[in-house]
Amino acid sequence: MAYLAETGRVKPRMADDKTAVTGFRLLSELEGIIPALESAHAVGYALGEPEALGDLAIINISGRGDKDLETVMKYENL
Repeated sequence: MAYLAETGRVKPRMADDKTAVTGFRLLSELEGIIPALESAHAVGYALGEPEALGDLAIINISGRGDKDLETVMKYENL
């Protein structure tokens, strides 16, 4: 990833915990896909900054979000 960023092929972006949980919840509720929190950061960023992505964005949804449910529930005080 660092090499791709250095050569300008990717542009790393940051998403905070609130953004990640938003992505986690929306993808889970709307599509029935429970993403791992790592992927949820990308989903949340894409939802919050769609104009920054250009004409096409690909998000790899990896991992198993069911393992992160407890973490998200604690974060949201559920």
